[in-house]
Amino acid sequence: MEIFHKSYFYINKKLIFETLKNLFGEMKQFYNSKSLLRLSFLFVLLFSVITVVNSCKKDDDEEFQDHVVQFEVKTTAGGNIISVVTQVGTTKTDIFNTPQSPVTSPWTSGEFFVNSSQAQLNLDANASMPDDNSELTITLYIDGEVARTVKKKGKGVLVASIDYSFLEP
Repeated sequence: MEIFHKSYFYINKKLIFETLKNLFGEMKQFYNSKSLLRLSFLFVLLFSVITVVNSCKKDDDEEFQDHVVQFEVKTTAGGNIISVVTQVGTTKTDIFNTPQSPVTSPWTSGEFFVNSSQAQLNLDANASMPDDNSELTITLYIDGEVARTVKKKGKGVLVASIDYSFLEP
C-alpha cells in the first residue's frame, strides 16, 4: 500500500519546470517582438481618433436663438419721462425728452430681434413725477411675454433700471 501511495502522488518536477520555462520563453519573445509595438501604436491611434471625433461633435444644447424683444416705459398721469437708455449687447441708445423730439408716456421701443449670443439687455429710465402716488413702470418683453418689470412710486425724479442676461437662468 505504501508503494501505491508514493506512485499515486508522484509529480514529475522536471516536466513542469521545462513547460514553464518554455511558456515564459514564448511570452518574452512575444513581448520583445515588434507586433506588440505595432498593436500598442494602433490602440493609441484609435483612441486619438475617437477623442478628436468626440470633441468636434456639435452640441445642440448650446445653440443660440433669436428672440423678439421690446422695451416699455410708462408713467401715471402727470408724469414726464426725462430720458430712456437701452442697451442690447454692446449697442447703447440714449433717448432724451426735448422740445424737438418729445418722449411721451407710454414709450415703447417697438419689437426687434435679438440673438441670445448678445447676452445682455439693459433698460434705464427716469421721469419727473408730480405727487406721492405717481408711478414709473418699466417693462422688458421677450418673445411677447413679460420678462422683467420694475415699478417705482413717489414724487420728484424717479429712476428705474432692468438688467437681463440670456446666459443666466
